[in-house]
Amino acid sequence: MELHHDHFQNFKRYSIPKAQLIIADIPYNLGANAYGSNPKWYIDGDNKNGESELAGKQFFDTDKDFRVPEFMHFASRMLRKEPKEKGQAPAMIVFCAFDQQWALIEEAKKHGFNGYINLVFRKPSSPQVLKANMRIVGNAEYGLVFYRKKLPKFNNRGSMVMNIMDWPRDPNTPKVHPTQKPVPLLERLIELFTDPGEVVIDPCAGSGSTLVAAENLDRKAYGFEIKKEYIEAFESRMKNAVTQGLPLWV
Repeated sequence: MELHHDHFQNFKRYSIPKAQLIIADIPYNLGANAYGSNPKWYIDGDNKNGESELAGKQFFDTDKDFRVPEFMHFASRMLRKEPKEKGQAPAMIVFCAFDQQWALIEEAKKHGFNGYINLVFRKPSSPQVLKANMRIVGNAEYGLVFYRKKLPKFNNRGSMVMNIMDWPRDPNTPKVHPTQKPVPLLERLIELFTDPGEVVIDPCAGSGSTLVAAENLDRKAYGFEIKKEYIEAFESRMKNAVTQGLPLWV
């Protein structure tokens, strides 16, 4: 398992094997509205206390600089080629905002990803609590499965898998990243599209949850993250887990 403090564009510096699965939670480009209907906009979540330091802020100062064509180029280079055998093709999963889906589909086609399956993740609650008395609020996140021509490897084990999935709770994983995904959800996706021993890459790794999920399932995991604080949090948890003989995120 390797998490590099670097931009994914610099992947040639590292001897990383090509992936059976790429998972990426790309910036949603929400800008100053990132916390717009979230209680964190206010001090202690209460508007009576006034606005917090997060009011009018974007999640990351790098969001506005994220270039989807560069990301798709990386994916086309680092996702392994489709083999001749059926049922062994690689795939890419991209978490995204609802409004990003069509633009991602169009850009993906330019880089050879001609097939896609849309995903909807149903959360048990909504983060848009400040809008709850004003309108219908959202409790869904969205994603896309991309593949080139052949349908990707699919380990459903005889069970039908719907494109609307429940968003599991993850009480064992410390929340260190504002858009952190539950490890159990990532494990489910990794199990569906890879076998043990295969390579999973996360080019926007954040807190490293994808790498942890892959490691838990005996996959080889590699990631890139440009924000130093998340690299440090990941390394600290790894060190504590090793010294105490505990799972990474407990």
